[in-house]
Amino acid sequence: MHDTTKKKETAVLIGLINKNQDEETITEYLDELEFLADTAGAEIKKRYTQRLEHPDTRTFIGSGKLNDIRHFVNENLIDIVIIDDELSPAQQRNIEKEINTNPKHKIKVLDRTTLILDIFASRARTAHAKTQVELAQYQYLLPRLTKMWSHHDRIKGGIGMKGAGEKEIETDRRIVRDRISLLKEKLSVIDRQMETQRQSRGELIRVALVGYTNVGKSTIMNLLSKSDVFAENKLFATLDTTVRKVVIENLPFLLSDTVGFIRKLPTTLVESFKSTLDEVREADILLHVVDISHAGFEDQINVVTQTLTDIGAGDKPVIMVFNKIDAFTFEKKDEDDLTPITKRNISLPQLKKTWMNKFEMPCLFISAINKDNIEEFKKEVYESVKALHLKRYPYNKFLY
Repeated sequence: MHDTTKKKETAVLIGLINKNQDEETITEYLDELEFLADTAGAEIKKRYTQRLEHPDTRTFIGSGKLNDIRHFVNENLIDIVIIDDELSPAQQRNIEKEINTNPKHKIKVLDRTTLILDIFASRARTAHAKTQVELAQYQYLLPRLTKMWSHHDRIKGGIGMKGAGEKEIETDRRIVRDRISLLKEKLSVIDRQMETQRQSRGELIRVALVGYTNVGKSTIMNLLSKSDVFAENKLFATLDTTVRKVVIENLPFLLSDTVGFIRKLPTTLVESFKSTLDEVREADILLHVVDISHAGFEDQINVVTQTLTDIGAGDKPVIMVFNKIDAFTFEKKDEDDLTPITKRNISLPQLKKTWMNKFEMPCLFISAINKDNIEEFKKEVYESVKALHLKRYPYNKFLY
């Protein structure tokens, strides 16, 4: 019998160390990029980092480092080079040109944005999600069409560089622009339909789960709503917003599970997923879920907080939900260890005290998988919804 298992593509990762991201930070960033690549179906063979104050305008990294990468990827027949940043169309073309020295083996160059768009495309299940992702892909593709006609470079003319590919490029650009317009019209219709659905939900308080991708929002959704929302230890397991009616004690409210945020979330995706993010914008209370076992959870909190501000939802009441306490680990320092304390040397009780004192908003520490402290969590959600409901609908006091 033939083996029908699809062979994983191999890849190398590239990141820069500079004043904004030190060596420890870039390690965390490349860990996340590797998780993204694994979610997309790639196997990482090597990582490269370089200390540069600014990305090289021509090839993102320096010529010496690029030379090392070219030798490795060609000798080992690597399929993809992935950059932990967004490349300009020129940078992407130049890197591809530099590393593709073997005519029998084509190496793809992807930036972080392309990788995320690819994952969104593979995860999209409904017509709505597929339309949103396709629009984001075309918007990202439009300024990069030139590289698709690079096989005409050798016969291009002199002044103005007009070659045989010019007509094809312009034709493609027109086709892509027409497709973008069509998709925008289609999304506009869907947005209006979703707005009508939101308006028809009545006077129930709306609660939205928000947070970085893969922090356990869907698991919490399943716990509270007793539903079966797809949950998986992969990035962007949820693309479509799921809304469920939840009742705690005798108090009903609407709970929505939304797409996870991520560092450097492509702006084209934010714009395309506008109607999905409207669930967050129109929510009355946000449950900001955090993976406390993640080494960079504080940076993730900042990313989510900034994204909420960017989409106009930064002023909403928030309950901080620190999830995955079951997976939290810390390294206890020896008494004679004089090296500086890092966040890995802080215990869970110390973290709890720190964050509970840091925020005016409620802070809860739970394990959705093991159902630790879930009753305390439900009580906090109940009290917050009840307070808002009483304020908005005082004539409904008999419910409590």
